[in-house]
Amino acid sequence: MAIIQMLLKEMDQEAQTTRKMLNRIPDDKYQWQPHVKSMTIAQLSNHIAELPTWITLVLNTTELDFATAPYKPTHVANTAELMELLEKSLADGRASLEKATDADLEPTWTLRNGNEIYSVSTKGEMIRTTFSQIVHHRAQLGVFLRLLNIPIPGSYGPSADDMSF
Repeated sequence: MAIIQMLLKEMDQEAQTTRKMLNRIPDDKYQWQPHVKSMTIAQLSNHIAELPTWITLVLNTTELDFATAPYKPTHVANTAELMELLEKSLADGRASLEKATDADLEPTWTLRNGNEIYSVSTKGEMIRTTFSQIVHHRAQLGVFLRLLNIPIPGSYGPSADDMSF
């Protein structure tokens, strides 16, 4: 199986879990945060929903420099808007990945903030890092939801909320 095909399969599998998690957010909890240093649910869920667009970003550029291209998140006010953003992001990332070849994954890609280099990796590695970021932030959201006593959906099998003890 080509690397692109493996990435597309992984993207589709993780998208299913991401949809389930984001769908659990109650509209009245978007400004909630567990700690002053934590993101709000709106900030965190928005980041999760936008991350698939990084696939397109990575495939079409050589770097992202936050000093020259500061992050401006799309505003979402409720779960319906969040899910719409996620689906748009997934379609964007998937379309770019479907057009790519394995050779397109080989060039170097840099993440920086001015002179501070966060990472230098191949485009393929950065796409995998993007998938890992989605999983990482989705897990953070799971903790947020757990603290609000909102049932957590299973990710790679049933969650404690899915099990009947």
